[in-house]
Amino acid sequence: MLHTINKSPFDTSTMETCFRFLQPGDPVLFIEDGVYAVQSGNRFEAGIGEVMKNNQVYALKPDLDARGIDSVTGGVRTVDYDGFVGLVEEHRMNSWL
Repeated sequence: MLHTINKSPFDTSTMETCFRFLQPGDPVLFIEDGVYAVQSGNRFEAGIGEVMKNNQVYALKPDLDARGIDSVTGGVRTVDYDGFVGLVEEHRMNSWL
């Protein structure tokens, strides 16, 4: 199942809640303000690293660009809109709003 997170982890606990429900192999895609979670050097970097031991983590590049984020946690893959669509086509989706 693809998990999408669109809320900033600085404002809500959505990301932590999502992480508790992840199954090994479930990809996580950060979109909209959720991309603040994957900015390198912030307090969420270690938690993202733990998730990446069993799950692939993605961030939507246009949302990173719109927020001026040019450095992401190592191992986080960026995708464009076509990549986003590909992930949705490949997996059932759960949006964490």
